[in-house]
Amino acid sequence: MLFSHLARAVAYLTLAFALFRLYLGFGIASGFIGPYEEALARYTTDSSSGDVIDSAVFTLVFAIALGTLAEISFAIRKSR
Repeated sequence: MLFSHLARAVAYLTLAFALFRLYLGFGIASGFIGPYEEALARYTTDSSSGDVIDSAVFTLVFAIALGTLAEISFAIRKSR
């Protein structure tokens, strides 16, 4: 049960991090945060805003998968 709770907590934290990175990537791309090159150099080490968005999407998929596995674990334990 410890791993199920830990997986759920990690999924929530990863989801928050992914959403922040997604916002950051779109903010840099649109120029909302500041001039493109300056914002990219200041907030990330990635080579483009597309790389920031891509990594955010992969992290988001991981968070959803981990959260799904945690929920399956809780459902199996509840049915026993």
